[in-house]
Amino acid sequence: FLIVKYFSIFPDVISTVEFNQSGEFLATGDRGGRVVIFQREPQGEYNVYSTFQSHEPEFDYLKSLEIEEKINKIRWLPLHNPAHFLLATNDKTIKLWKVSERDKRAEGYNLRDEEGRLKDLSTVTTLQVPVLRPMDLLVEASPRRVFANGHAYHINSISVNSDCETYLSADDLRINLWHLNITDRSFNIVDLKPENMEDLSEVITVAEFHPHHCHLLAFSSSTGTTRLCDMRARALCDQHAKLFEEAVDPSRRSFFSEIVSSVSDVKFSHSGRYLLTRDYLTVKVWDLNMENKPVETYQVHDYLRTKLCSLYESDCIFDKFECAWNGTDSVIMTGAYNNYFRMFDRASLRDVTLEASREVCKRRAVLQPRRVCVGKKRKETDVSVDSLDFRKKILHTAWHPKENIIAIAASNNLYIFQDRLTPNGHHNTPEIQSAPPKWQTQPNPPTY
Repeated sequence: FLIVKYFSIFPDVISTVEFNQSGEFLATGDRGGRVVIFQREPQGEYNVYSTFQSHEPEFDYLKSLEIEEKINKIRWLPLHNPAHFLLATNDKTIKLWKVSERDKRAEGYNLRDEEGRLKDLSTVTTLQVPVLRPMDLLVEASPRRVFANGHAYHINSISVNSDCETYLSADDLRINLWHLNITDRSFNIVDLKPENMEDLSEVITVAEFHPHHCHLLAFSSSTGTTRLCDMRARALCDQHAKLFEEAVDPSRRSFFSEIVSSVSDVKFSHSGRYLLTRDYLTVKVWDLNMENKPVETYQVHDYLRTKLCSLYESDCIFDKFECAWNGTDSVIMTGAYNNYFRMFDRASLRDVTLEASREVCKRRAVLQPRRVCVGKKRKETDVSVDSLDFRKKILHTAWHPKENIIAIAASNNLYIFQDRLTPNGHHNTPEIQSAPPKWQTQPNPPTY
């Protein structure tokens, strides 16, 4: 991969990254409640398209709690007209934004002047037809819907249904189903809250709709299980259709077993056949037709098993890493520490570790593979596990739906990498070989 673009324009830490369905646009949200949208130019580079403030800090006077403006998730809606729509949520409120372009303005109003002020009616003696005049292109972001008061706990995920009319939102204990045109009510489809909160044994960590079947959804929990629910069976999906759980060897259980097994992200494959789940140490691929064990398991940073105690003391063990499929479901990607991110080729079972940092970010620079060693270094470029910086972490990643372009968020920096082109102008295959794919970056520079 080559470096295509590097952005350091964010005043706060990036909290979510999401490509739209065509890959032409890339949206990011940060802890300051801002949404920044990037557009791909004809020459292939991404540049800032629109920036707007999506959420503001609020205060719940009934519970005496501050509500952060941090954007937890962004999800694009399918494109049906020239305007673009996306959902953005913080801990409590979901907003539907319309992002549109305007390059003409109306002039010649009868009752208002060019500044928009009302005219003195006594001066209006003739009628005129307003006309449209060309103007500089203006990108406008406007809120179209506000979905509030649907959750008692913090929203951790939203997912747009394939019917393009509904979406789900999930918090620690409940999953709600919303209609995009109805803001004052939602339907609770999953409720894990026990009558006595002392009996609480698990919380919901993430929920996702199936990409093709509007009646199927999956949600994972802090116990390491992922449930597939079918809304055709019953309105309340407390009884799952399938349970994806891997048996744990009792002899290998420890104090940290349940913590590291908590699923932090779930992604359906583009084909809809597989589920990709990420826990603290591994990423797993599940076949929807086989519940008892994953068909593939990849170790992300197995070298951290000996450091779980110190990671627990620093709270790093509770970090929630995301995962992503490439457009053909042949390669998966997830983040790690020290600004490293990992890629796994499902066909060859080969993997590579790459780094997203300003030190290696030069125009058209080829990313070199990294290696973390537990014992003695084999090469000068090897990094000892004891020297890893756990403050630098890649939590949020996204893969272009059709091409080998990836977006990596590292603190308040955004990196966009692209597969290196061959001399004939074609992209390399996404297979991870002993010499890993070459990626490159670019230099600096919202009604239903």
